[in-house]
Amino acid sequence: MASEFFKKTLDPVIALVAIAVMDIFLFVIVGAWTVGGGETMMTGLIAQGFMGDDLKRLPFWNLVFEPDPTYWKIYISLGMLFGAFVSAVIAKEFYIRFPRRMSEWVMITIGGLLMGIGIRLAFVCNVSTFFGMGPEMNMGGYLAISGIIAGAWVGSMIYKKILEG
Repeated sequence: MASEFFKKTLDPVIALVAIAVMDIFLFVIVGAWTVGGGETMMTGLIAQGFMGDDLKRLPFWNLVFEPDPTYWKIYISLGMLFGAFVSAVIAKEFYIRFPRRMSEWVMITIGGLLMGIGIRLAFVCNVSTFFGMGPEMNMGGYLAISGIIAGAWVGSMIYKKILEG
């Protein structure tokens, strides 16, 4: 039974309803579902491991987001990563792929940095924007979603142009 579940693609409507129901329960129990905060905290902890007390000289890590290993959203991020990994392995969809050209590595790195900077400037999480602010009919959420979609489209056009050119 379990192997059959992972062989078929889940109907998108069923998947969205399941996500919406889980989001309601998560919001009631712990608040907004965010991933950016957990990932930011993990980054701060890694930076603290390398920089030690020098990290406190940076205002973001000292005033806004002081690294704390007990921050619960770290474990939501790790749980999502682990769950996605296990699901992909069970579905036999897990493959390790590496870019073949240096230009791809550069574009991936720049794109990731720009996404991280955008999330920190907006002080939101892209996951909570879609699953929290959007369903709450928050205008800021719709603006953020519009920006994410526009950025993804522009980025894919640049990526396609460079790879084909």
